[in-house]
Amino acid sequence: MNEFGSKQRRASSPRAAGPLLPHARLLAVCLDAIARDERRAVLAARADADECWAGQPDDVVWLGPIPDSVLEPPTPPERTAEALTLKRETIEISFLTVIQLLTPQQRAALILCDVLDWSAKDAADLLEISVSAVNSALQRARARLRERLPSHKPAWPASGDASAAERDLLRKYVEATEAADFRAFESIIRADATFRMPPEPGTAAGREAMFKLWIEGGFGSEQFGHLRCVVTHANLQPAAACYRLQPGDSTWRAMALDVLRIEDGLIMEIVTFGPDTFPLFGLPLLTELAPEMNTCP
Repeated sequence: MNEFGSKQRRASSPRAAGPLLPHARLLAVCLDAIARDERRAVLAARADADECWAGQPDDVVWLGPIPDSVLEPPTPPERTAEALTLKRETIEISFLTVIQLLTPQQRAALILCDVLDWSAKDAADLLEISVSAVNSALQRARARLRERLPSHKPAWPASGDASAAERDLLRKYVEATEAADFRAFESIIRADATFRMPPEPGTAAGREAMFKLWIEGGFGSEQFGHLRCVVTHANLQPAAACYRLQPGDSTWRAMALDVLRIEDGLIMEIVTFGPDTFPLFGLPLLTELAPEMNTCP
């Protein structure tokens, strides 16, 4: 692990060769940060020691949402290796979670070859390992991803306007949330959907388990209060920032950011983050006026 980390740092040095330099720096910074984080290092060590260990999303509790404004510059980039990293499937929370469960070498090979579209030879040159070692790491990484990643069915049917369909689904989700309407939720959330609240452990597997967890938390009760939502996007996925007005209070308080993953026009996964994420999206933590659905910057 230490030797591999040192190779990552050498790759980010000004001595790194030619056209690989920008990508090498980006990769080295990301992987070096992972190597220095004890929580990540523990998972990497487990993956390295046991080929059969695939890990669970519950093991990854440190990831947070990324505003789309950070991922999508005002001027669309050229189709370069950097631009390829912005593909939805490589920035979705589910993908970023699973790659944390790989060994450092597997993660590096996957990012270089499958995300940045490098050849095995270029990846081997950067990582200072053999081409066969890159191919082996890549094969193992892909196998682990197949075990843990969703099926990557299209978010929307081929016909129709995907952007309009996404806006409509997000509107329905907001309306169901604000009304605590479980029947409306049933019409837009798949029966086998999952729900997570990192850094809390555990996953509610299935719509019924999800609803049970919400009800146990008081959602929909008079004591819980009222919710208003602001629509936004995180990790190139639709999201809703929820504010709560509790009984006897006059201030709407940031409560949760729900990030949605969609398959075949229905919600397949909801990952909920705490109110500390709101400033990242230019949203206040407190407001005296009821938030409006489309006021997100």
